[in-house]
Amino acid sequence: MTDRPKDQQKQRRAQRLSAALRDNLKRRKAQARGRDAGPGAGHAPDGPSTETHDSAGFGDEKRNNE
Repeated sequence: MTDRPKDQQKQRRAQRLSAALRDNLKRRKAQARGRDAGPGAGHAPDGPSTETHDSAGFGDEKRNNE
């Protein structure tokens, strides 16, 4: 019995999604390793850094106006 076109399409889609998820996981792990080995990694040997990270990019002038 041969696969119907829709079954083949579903299988190809599932394979693409699976590959994309694997690539995403690899990228996230690499980013985490980069953060761990980043410039602050050797700076605080007793544990994680107490410095805050502002991913939104607000400067101190914005924080003081809150």
